[in-house]
This record gives sequence, C-alpha cells and structure tokens, in this order.
Amino acid sequence: MDAPAPSRAPMDDSRMTLVAHLSELRRRLVISSAAIAVGVVVGFALYNRITGFLVHYYRDAIGDPSKKLIVTDPAQGFTTRFKVATYTGLYVASPVWLFQVWRFITPGLSKREKRYAVPFIISSMLLFMLGAFIAILTLPQALKFLINISGKDVEPFFTPAGYLGLVVIMIVAFGICFEFPVVLVALELAGVVSSKALLTHWRAAVVIVVVIAAVATPSQDPYSLFAMAIPMWIFYFAAIGIGKLAGK
Repeated sequence: MDAPAPSRAPMDDSRMTLVAHLSELRRRLVISSAAIAVGVVVGFALYNRITGFLVHYYRDAIGDPSKKLIVTDPAQGFTTRFKVATYTGLYVASPVWLFQVWRFITPGLSKREKRYAVPFIISSMLLFMLGAFIAILTLPQALKFLINISGKDVEPFFTPAGYLGLVVIMIVAFGICFEFPVVLVALELAGVVSSKALLTHWRAAVVIVVVIAAVATPSQDPYSLFAMAIPMWIFYFAAIGIGKLAGK
C-alpha cells in the first residue's frame, strides 16, 4: 500500500494568513493615504494663513513688520507651497494614520499589551504636540540668536525653503525628543530597565539629556537647548515615578 501523501494544510493556512495580513496592511495604507491627501488639500487651501503665522516670528525677530521671505528661482514658490501642504497633511491626518498603525498591530498583541497600547498612543500624540508647541514658543528667541550672531554687517533675507525648513525641523526635533518618557516607561514595563536603576544613574542622565538637546536643536541656540532639556529632565523623573507605581 502506498504511503499517504503528506498533508499540505499547514502551508496553505500559512499562506492564507500571510495574504490576509498583506490585505489588511494594504487597507490600512489606503485609509492613511486618503486621510493624508485630504490634509494636503487643507494645507494647500490654508497655505497663506500658515505661512503668514510662521513669518510673523521672522518679522518680530528683525523688527520689520513688512519683511517678506524671498524666492531665488521660479519654481521655489510652488515647491514651498507643496512642502507646507505636505507637512500640514501629515500633521492633520496624524490621528487617522496613527490609529491605523495601532489597529494593524493590535491582532498581534496580547490582552495585557492591548491594555497599554491606547494610553501609549494617546500620550505619544499629546507629547509630540507639546513638543511642537514648545518649539514654536522658542522660535522667536532662536531667530534673534541666529540673526544677531551673524553680525551687524549681515542683513537677513530668508528664503521660504531655509526658514520654513528650520521651523519644521525644530518642530520635529522637539516632538521626537518629547517622546522620551514614553520610551522610558515602555522599557520599564518590558523589564529592560528598572526605576531603581534610572534613579541611581540620574546624574549621568542629566548630562546625556543636555548633550542630546544640544545635538537635536537645529538652531544651536541656548534658549532652544534648555527649552528642550528642562522638560526632558522632568520627563525622566516622571518616568521613574510611573515605574515605581507600576512596581518596575
């Protein structure tokens, strides 16, 4: 009697699981892309208001309310508008695409991990927004520092690409660095580090935070440095407190 053919069911199930996984990924990407596209349209429509709001800090820094950004080639105006619209679209659509990311990874999480997922996503969004807000608050002092340090014989004429690029990089840098406590708490909950170890090495952490802030701030001015470092110090000790409450 011939030996029975080996079953192919496990391979088929695996393939179907992979196909379903890829289909789900495609669906999440389509939804996220559609939300970002809507945000980009909003950015195009509100371009003048957005740039007017941001250029206001430039005018205040140099003390000239009539000062405008200058373009040095014909295509720069369009590329600037497109960049501003894209950044606006990503920001406006962030609740949607972050939710899609969460929904995509949720099936692979345990019940305990799912319980932590929502607070982590919400806190990440709020901390990023707080970082962006602090970046905008420090922008006037950063601009004054950069303008004054260039000397009296140098008159500032900023281009949209240079000026708006600086603003966006500052917002992103502050936003990412303000995710610091989320990372620390996640490491504590995962058992990688303990609150006791973090407290023991707090002096080294204070110095490391200053170094990170000095590297991360694109303007390299002392105002932005301490505006980033001081909250990160607070976040460090807050993460220790959260770790102790969680018994980690």
